[in-house]
Amino acid sequence: MITTTTLPAARSTSRATFSYDRLFYSGMALALALVVVAGFAPTYYARFLSGGPSATISGGPFSPLVHLHGALFTAWVLLFIVQTTLIASRRVSLHRKLGTVGALLAAAMVVAGTSLAISTAARGGAPPGIEPLAFLPIPLFDMVLFATFVTSAIVLRRDKEAHKRLMLLAYVSLVGAAAARLPGPPPGPFAFYGIAFLFVVAGALYDLFSRRRVHRVYLWGGALIAVSVPTRLVISSTGAWRAVAEFLTR
Repeated sequence: MITTTTLPAARSTSRATFSYDRLFYSGMALALALVVVAGFAPTYYARFLSGGPSATISGGPFSPLVHLHGALFTAWVLLFIVQTTLIASRRVSLHRKLGTVGALLAAAMVVAGTSLAISTAARGGAPPGIEPLAFLPIPLFDMVLFATFVTSAIVLRRDKEAHKRLMLLAYVSLVGAAAARLPGPPPGPFAFYGIAFLFVVAGALYDLFSRRRVHRVYLWGGALIAVSVPTRLVISSTGAWRAVAEFLTR
């Protein structure tokens, strides 16, 4: 039974949770953007300034597809900040309208990201010391995860608790590429995906702090991201994958 004294207390708790959510998700948007800028500034953004790189990290040219890919993914970073800011300022109607733009942008990102990954492998491009066809599962799985989380977020857009966590996981699924480019000794896949996974851990810890339980999206989504890393490494060395990769890059 809900008493008259319980209702005001519940409303107060709800307002406090929303206030914490605004700070948390806005902070996550900025933190993720900082990782992207720190990772891609030396290898891409600095090119637009004097003394920038003359080739991509895989040794290839800055083709129109590379610039399209960079523009789309940069737009995602900016849009994510805008969308979290709109929710924080309670401008939900505009947030929903921009959601259509976000869905179209995400679709374009998947097409551009997949096309760039395959074309890079086809010309023999890959990070130093890695065989191109063996590296191909890394970016392709990023696109599969990103598409999965964004599609799920769109389907569950009326469930705001699931929606915002799915959109955060979609972003996290892309951050490994930026983390791999952070200044310092070149990290292995477990290291740079570990950096990205810290944002999932932060989300789960925030849930425990604010709601006393971890939302199911972080449980299955985090598990999916974690399992994807060794899965990529295992299949990359198989004959079956090589046949698929040769077909894709032919």
